[in-house]
Amino acid sequence: MIRTSRRLADGREILYFDAEDSPAPEHVAEDTRDLPPLSTHSQLRRDALLGEEVVIAAHRQSRTFLPPADQCPLCPSRPGRPTEVPESDYQVVAFENRFPSLATSVDQDVPPTAPGAPLAALRPGFGRCEVVLFTSDHDQHFAGLGHDRARLVVDVWADRTAELSRIDGVEQVFCFENSGEEIGVTLAHPHGQIYAYPFVTPRVERVLGSVRRHREGTGGDLFAEVVDAERAGPRVVAADDHWVAFVPAAARWPYEVQLFPTRRVPDLPALEDAQRDALATVYLDVLGRFAHRFDTPMPYIASWNQAPVHAGREDWWLHLQLFSLRRAPGKLKYLAGSESGMGAFITDTNPEDVAEQLRAVVVP
Repeated sequence: MIRTSRRLADGREILYFDAEDSPAPEHVAEDTRDLPPLSTHSQLRRDALLGEEVVIAAHRQSRTFLPPADQCPLCPSRPGRPTEVPESDYQVVAFENRFPSLATSVDQDVPPTAPGAPLAALRPGFGRCEVVLFTSDHDQHFAGLGHDRARLVVDVWADRTAELSRIDGVEQVFCFENSGEEIGVTLAHPHGQIYAYPFVTPRVERVLGSVRRHREGTGGDLFAEVVDAERAGPRVVAADDHWVAFVPAAARWPYEVQLFPTRRVPDLPALEDAQRDALATVYLDVLGRFAHRFDTPMPYIASWNQAPVHAGREDWWLHLQLFSLRRAPGKLKYLAGSESGMGAFITDTNPEDVAEQLRAVVVP
């Protein structure tokens, strides 16, 4: 993989990624836009009752929202129409978000606590948010990228995870994709995002707590036992020697699949070449099943669960959560009182039935 670093008009970094067998890329096009300097005023506020961080990012209200295709800011630039990518074409691109929730240049001048709440500790919203463009083709989807491009994206995820993990103060790197307006996507161009958090996220902390309690109580390895059981169980959707994709036994979402490598690694950079090749194949297979389960592609969130940068790495097992809010044709699963209010999920589908339905999908 060839990585080329450039700067946008407001000073943000943009990275071009090209396959090794590509003609030597130059990527010399300049960003001709007149952009104001990036200004981020995020804060982290600690919820004293839940013991969790909340990012306050009110400056993001003005971000771009559902522009028409001919005004997409993620497409390549063309004469008279400069975008976030100065080049006229590209393979995979990553750049600092123009409207970030977290930033390394964030305003550091914040009080120690929220107004009138001495128990709500407050600190700057330090971190980094990047956008990853999977292709220059506005009308493409990840499921249609093909193996070679999907493999390049995997390498980009690994590259960015390794680089962002080296930033002093970053505690966890999260690669994800939101797909479909029903999910809340505001830009239709095929892309994902990467957040470098200055804290360990609540989900990862909770899973690590379960892993440690299981080891203390039984002496066993919770991740390994889950993977071994699911590989031999009725909910497998796709598998090979390196990866297994299954509907979890206690799935929270109408359609949910988890992808685990069959050999423990803590994060994406730790994957070997054979694992990365196999991941591109299995992931495209599962995404294809999501795309063709109903008469229209399912909206989804693809969420990489990686080990924290420092604590708990030896206990972690890299995995992907892929889930959709769609429960039936034309029907979505809304997070209502029980889910949103109490965090107690009530599912509308049976995990074993969902696995059988996904296995039966014929992908063109």
